[in-house]
Amino acid sequence: MGHGHGHDHPHHHHHGAEAGALPPALDASVPDSELTPEQHSRRSMLRRAGLLGAGIAGSSVLGGATAAAADDRGSEDRRNGRRGGFLWLAGDHHIHTQYSSDGKYRVIDQVKQGARHGMDWLVITDHGSETHARIGVEKVNPDIRHAREEFPGALVFQGLEWNIPAAEHGTVFVHPGRNEVSVLKEFETSYDGSMRNAGDSTPANEALAISGLRFLAEQVRRRKVKDALMLANHPARRGVDSPHEIRGWRDATGSHPQIAVGMEGAPGHQAAGLPAPGSGRARGFYDNNPGANSFAGYPLESYRTWGGFDWMTATVGGLWDSLLAEGRPWWITANSDSHQVYADTSKRGGPDSDFTANGRHTDPVYSGGTDLTQGDYWPGQYSRTHVGADGFSYAAVMDGLRAGRVWVDHGGLISGLGARVKGGGRWATLGGALHVARGTEAELSIEIALANSPNWAQFVPRLARVDVVQGEVTGQVADRDTFTAPTAKVVRSFEVNGSAGAVRFTYRLGRVDGPLYVRLRGTDGKRSAVGAGGVSVDPAGPALDVVGAADPWNDLWFYSNPIWVLPS
Repeated sequence: MGHGHGHDHPHHHHHGAEAGALPPALDASVPDSELTPEQHSRRSMLRRAGLLGAGIAGSSVLGGATAAAADDRGSEDRRNGRRGGFLWLAGDHHIHTQYSSDGKYRVIDQVKQGARHGMDWLVITDHGSETHARIGVEKVNPDIRHAREEFPGALVFQGLEWNIPAAEHGTVFVHPGRNEVSVLKEFETSYDGSMRNAGDSTPANEALAISGLRFLAEQVRRRKVKDALMLANHPARRGVDSPHEIRGWRDATGSHPQIAVGMEGAPGHQAAGLPAPGSGRARGFYDNNPGANSFAGYPLESYRTWGGFDWMTATVGGLWDSLLAEGRPWWITANSDSHQVYADTSKRGGPDSDFTANGRHTDPVYSGGTDLTQGDYWPGQYSRTHVGADGFSYAAVMDGLRAGRVWVDHGGLISGLGARVKGGGRWATLGGALHVARGTEAELSIEIALANSPNWAQFVPRLARVDVVQGEVTGQVADRDTFTAPTAKVVRSFEVNGSAGAVRFTYRLGRVDGPLYVRLRGTDGKRSAVGAGGVSVDPAGPALDVVGAADPWNDLWFYSNPIWVLPS
């Protein structure tokens, strides 16, 4: 089936040199009295959210439960004293700074705000361009290294926003190390669509994108960098990421190492839909129409967001499900795409700013007013990507992303999510596959830590419903431009009656005779509509976002990555 997942098993977050020590705010052995004011603020936020200390902490949402796995790896974990669980780290892989032509903030500004808003890891992704490739990719590195020193509780990656040849944009980032700049610089110079004048949808340009991914894989194999990843950004925004291109990126490097691992399930720019005096545009700036390079098969509704999520993700039985139905591990994320923040009081540096000559804008300064025309939030202020990591380290975050141990939410809708499918004495969690004998009874268990403190809009979100989406794994498609999965549908919905603490649900899959997957989504219930497949497929899915009248705080969702069940 191509996804190569064995039995998923838990890991304890250890403190060795490879994993790195936990940040003081997360380390319960460090007393409050020894924390800096900023670290104490971070710990207090985690406690209010129920993610540290009492309550839900120690349950399976945060990985404290002992696994019921019965394979050799699980047994070895128990012999080694590992007691289950991943460290769930919130992050953002799409952030711009003054080193982008349309950016404004210093690296330290974005990292400081990210830390304030609960981010454990961040990726600086300034736009690929001639100026960035020539000087920006080198000049931003000292600022990133400075931010790493100033904020040891945040993992700060260097990356860039790749102009994918023949397609849209993508996040590319590498594990920190002595070659992080040289590898990114060579990649950008040789394979960026703007550098190579390769934006049109031609076979030659599509091949260049594949070559770029293979270049990154080769740098990992040669140990120039420890790891590299690529995620497609705002994939349906302009309709230029065709289904066969996405499949091609996924397949470009095999699994040694896998470089292209997923896409933004929800784009950034979520404040852009706020009505006047806000930006008055579309959430995510998804207000485009088909162009000369757009994939002709996509419908007009694909150019808009649905409940703030990209059409490829939001459509049950759509493109994302078509990939999962092939058994392809293709994961979703969410992030800020932060350039210039709604309601901020700063402005880009003065008239002496010369981006082309300097590779950066001058530092932002106080504007004397509040800017309500921008469409972005700070990292973590609205969108969060939660990664199940094997420790607090750069490698652990990248491993968790590659493995698909990821769930995403908007507006702090929930505080924690645990999901596992059990059967035959084994279990698997997000991104994993449960291998069982044909006819084995399987069961999905869900545990959710509800929000219990105000979000950044100053209200406590309330989860109204949780949906289970299930689809059959039918194998590789003959037409690589397929973007439908006829068997995918909402098979169970759970109404949520509680408003605090944790809720738990169980869905029985019954005797499993064929390969399948399940994934989750949840909503505050404020906006919904019958999905594209009709009532029998998706009776109450996300509604089409209205251009110029889409308050993101009144339409909150979470989504999880899938779990496969593979009988044999």
